[in-house]
Amino acid sequence: MVGDDAAGVARELRACHGAADGGAGGRAPEPGAKPYADVGDTVKKGQVLCIIEAMKLMNEINSDVDGEVVKVYVENGQPVQYGERLFAIRPF
Repeated sequence: MVGDDAAGVARELRACHGAADGGAGGRAPEPGAKPYADVGDTVKKGQVLCIIEAMKLMNEINSDVDGEVVKVYVENGQPVQYGERLFAIRPF
């Protein structure tokens, strides 16, 4: 789910896939690895931004736009709930 932020500049990607009952966010494919996406990174539509583990299922969260990551709201392993902000992306 994506919505405009208060400034109308960036879009926010919110937890919706696999997080209905909550889950844990994974910003990197494995401990110690580089995150899938970080502030300043350019991302393409469909690119994996993070993974949410919920009920033993790993759910990839993908960008729905081409753009630049301007804010990351979750850290690796942090619990997330349905509707919680994950990333803000400034579309190109």
